[in-house]
Amino acid sequence: MKTAVNLKTPTIDINEVSRYKEVSDIWWNTSGKVRGLHSLNRIRVPLVTDAIVKNGHKISDPSQPLKGISIIDVGCGGGILTEALARTGATMTGIDPSLELIMVAKEHASLDSSLSKNLNYIQTSVDELVQTNTKKYDAVVSSEVLEHVMDQEMFIKYCTELLRPGGVIILTTINKTFISWFWGIIVAEYILKFIPKGTHDWNKFISPSDTQGLLKKYNCETTSLQGMVYNPLKNVWNWSSWTSIFYAIQAIKKVD
Repeated sequence: MKTAVNLKTPTIDINEVSRYKEVSDIWWNTSGKVRGLHSLNRIRVPLVTDAIVKNGHKISDPSQPLKGISIIDVGCGGGILTEALARTGATMTGIDPSLELIMVAKEHASLDSSLSKNLNYIQTSVDELVQTNTKKYDAVVSSEVLEHVMDQEMFIKYCTELLRPGGVIILTTINKTFISWFWGIIVAEYILKFIPKGTHDWNKFISPSDTQGLLKKYNCETTSLQGMVYNPLKNVWNWSSWTSIFYAIQAIKKVD
């Protein structure tokens, strides 16, 4: 029998878990409240693929470019990114502390039997997983999660502990600027109402330099930093040199 996840850990914000539980029933509605996460796949799946290929992975099957690569998606939610990466051939593990979201992810994945061989979901936190896990992954991905955790340093530390030496970690998150507060919270949540009120807390936003600093502290060297721009009217994401709101960062774990 599955032991209940301990929600009183350094990285978990219980309020955040509860908030996403409330929208679990619309997670796979591509035109609903989380439509931005679905459209984000158009750039973040290639982002992960390119990062792994640039890190030395040789593509043997163009239809499954990440075949043979093991990836863990930390804070996978309902599996929007996890499932998409599984379709690239990667052996995917998705973890999330929310039982409801893990159930949503599993239910959706069950609609495609071809995913069963390389996709696994676990209800757990990264804090708990590192205590028992012995597996090291080729890549660690955590997308739009860092701005929701309580202790960002411990979160990044635990993520890097899951990564093999020479492996790549890819994070996407929100910068801590006045512009991100205005557009990410005031406009998106209260004026245009593209996302539910209370989704974001500006105090948890983190600058690229701080993220880079934490990655470096835990033996990971940044290799790429890119801005991401979202057009909510068109529901389209694009890459940009502008990192004042959204950004993606890649780093390689040093080999001792």
